[in-house]
Amino acid sequence: MELDLDLVRAQYRPAVTYLNTASSGLLPERAASAMRDAITAMTEGRPIDSLFTDVEEARAAFARLAGVPVARVATGSSVAVHTGLIAASLPDGAEVLVAEGEFSSTINPFHVRGNLKVRTVPLEALAESVRPGTALVAVSAAQSADGRVTDLTELRAVTRAHGARLYVDASQAAGWFPLAEHAAAADYVSSVAFKWLTCPRGAAFFIGPDDPDELTPVFAGWVAGEKPWDSCYGPVTEPARSARRFDETPGLIAFAGARRSLALVEELGVDAIRAHDLALADRFRAGLAGLGREPVPSPGSPIVSVPGLGVRQGELHAAGIELSNRAGNLRASFHLYNTVDDVDRLLDALSG
Repeated sequence: MELDLDLVRAQYRPAVTYLNTASSGLLPERAASAMRDAITAMTEGRPIDSLFTDVEEARAAFARLAGVPVARVATGSSVAVHTGLIAASLPDGAEVLVAEGEFSSTINPFHVRGNLKVRTVPLEALAESVRPGTALVAVSAAQSADGRVTDLTELRAVTRAHGARLYVDASQAAGWFPLAEHAAAADYVSSVAFKWLTCPRGAAFFIGPDDPDELTPVFAGWVAGEKPWDSCYGPVTEPARSARRFDETPGLIAFAGARRSLALVEELGVDAIRAHDLALADRFRAGLAGLGREPVPSPGSPIVSVPGLGVRQGELHAAGIELSNRAGNLRASFHLYNTVDDVDRLLDALSG
């Protein structure tokens, strides 16, 4: 299956050589248009009931992309809040196993709670470090700093064998990674949508357990009620019977765009996006070898991080090439709106 490049060109219109999706994806035109319409409606005082429908359509689209029942999907705006939800539900003294250099939103709530045992090991040693008594393993499907991809199949087998829960942050994966092959097997999954899903900032998703009673909805507001409009005053007496009990009050403008962005990702197809992205990343890796540079090993990832070149991020920005400087590494990330010409322009700039 090949990527529909005509559709991509019609929807994404970068004004620069944009190789920074690992920081933030570009908005498609259909999402931007829906958000402009939503803002106009709010400006003019027209009804906005349809924006709540956008939230539900976005929830359903993410569930399809993740291959899980929609009843397991909650909406929100932040991975850190979803991590905090899990952290709040662990018993005192529980051991949480995490990888070195993991993104803060994925792990910080476990640290700040104060009465959990957080154990940190190198990513490559994560699976072998699960032991009897480990309550939870928290890891990103792809590492933010350098794109390394976690072997979730191995990790799921090991956590099951030891009776541990598995929490996966898919923020650097959802949109190009075969999430549907892995999400159903994880106990919890969180993801922002403004990166590889090319949604607006302010939309995030959480896949909860099959039994929603497993977690305490500590952040629940009125939208978490089984009948939200009957839950506006006083305590919520009937929490939603699904993962919707974990919803944050939605940023409606963000979800107006997210609904259209997710529909476009479905239309283009994750398999086609993945093949396109990885081909560009591999072309960049091959070009780096010709320049005598070796990136951090991240096979099967569209994120390529090159040690020692982060200092050149400013000069590349001035030349109209957008990337990130992460811990001294130059991080390039290739997505559906990128082309072979983008890769070659970056290599030419680096060779100079």
